[in-house]
Amino acid sequence: MSNDDLTHENFDFRGFDVPDLKAVTLASSSDGDQSKQPKTKHEDASKNRKHGKKKSKSDARSKKRAGAGKTSESFDDYEDYEDYEEREAVSKADKKASKDRPGLFAPMTLREVTVRNRIWLPPMCTYSSFARDGRPTPFHYQHYVSRAFGGFGMVIVESTAVAPEGRITPCDLGLWEDGQIDAWRWIVDGIREAGAVPAIQLNHAGRKASTGCFAVGYDGQSVPEEAGGWPTMAPSEIAFGGLRTPRALSVDEIHGLVGAFAAAAGRAVAAGFQAIQIHAAHGYLISQFLDPLSNERDDEYGGDLTGRSRFLVEVVDAVRGAVPEGVPVLVRISATDWAAGGWDLDQTIALSKVLKEHGVDVMDVSTGGIMSGVSIPVKPNYQVPFSEQVKAKADIPVTAVGLITKPKQAAKILAHGEADAVEIGRAALRDPYWPLRAANKLGIPSTEIPYAPQYVAGAY
Repeated sequence: MSNDDLTHENFDFRGFDVPDLKAVTLASSSDGDQSKQPKTKHEDASKNRKHGKKKSKSDARSKKRAGAGKTSESFDDYEDYEDYEEREAVSKADKKASKDRPGLFAPMTLREVTVRNRIWLPPMCTYSSFARDGRPTPFHYQHYVSRAFGGFGMVIVESTAVAPEGRITPCDLGLWEDGQIDAWRWIVDGIREAGAVPAIQLNHAGRKASTGCFAVGYDGQSVPEEAGGWPTMAPSEIAFGGLRTPRALSVDEIHGLVGAFAAAAGRAVAAGFQAIQIHAAHGYLISQFLDPLSNERDDEYGGDLTGRSRFLVEVVDAVRGAVPEGVPVLVRISATDWAAGGWDLDQTIALSKVLKEHGVDVMDVSTGGIMSGVSIPVKPNYQVPFSEQVKAKADIPVTAVGLITKPKQAAKILAHGEADAVEIGRAALRDPYWPLRAANKLGIPSTEIPYAPQYVAGAY
């Protein structure tokens, strides 16, 4: 990502709900740190008293008003007073609510699966199936099991293709055939033995398939067929950036892909995975169907929100029917694609309500990916307001992700009711034991921290 991509000067806010946008702006600018907000008159007066400043006549008048049941501070007019009262009521209510909300290390039960805490490892591509057969390797065992020992509650394995042509790169993982099941079992067993819940993300990359990576070359480009690449497919014949132009899927092919997701979910359960995540974000195939900027179909899989959502809803129904009732199904969604006229928060909320009715247990709320070259206001917590809105308005459990790197930062997200769990991504690549260190930073007794018995002697 270039420096230009880290700015938001060119972002077009059309299509966003204004109150939600305000929430995004305020939350992201403060990063949840109230100390950075402008001082109110109440705070200034409190500071003056703390430093022993002499009370003025206005202080005396304020005290008199306090005796009548009003605030002990002075206000320029009654509107200021009413505004203060409202803020104080909200603040007290939020503090009371935060005491009742689960902390980072509170367990979370989804159907018949109990996750030991609210710190989850998100799916992050490693492009390390070097034999190009979709099978995991000892690297994947080390990568995922070490994070499980590190204290993560749920470990979500990276994008795993439901079809060979659905791989993002030739070195992606896969579960498109039964012969791949056994290669997963030792990794799944290792994650569970370390105390974490093993989950897997199922994906089809659509028009963003057959691209390069560090192990193949052609980084950021379509891999030529002579180098192991393949033709791509999508809802419509619209290319992503400079990648090859895909062909449009037929209705029969769409039905076949619904079956491919269901079959892959069944294989995942057979391998021992306890939760299934469907990847409907970041501009991959399902996301391509959702966004009108990439879906120009005029059949039942295009047009209005119902048509563009049909593929995902059918996938959810098929996956839900392919796995036991006790297995949670998660959906990762881009709450906005940061592009005018494209997928946005209002559509995400509407879709989340539908998915809840179809048996989805958690929405993993991310953003972006459908368009190249868009500007995204990347900063700590920049995606958290979206998860908060989905949680509040769709009434469904959510996870928050996106530059969440510090223990207190993560704890505040849960305390403020902005998410039900947080996902620690890049920080977990640097530190596989992030949850153990976070528990120590937050003052949690070592007896309550998820140490494996072999590591208790080295507890903080």
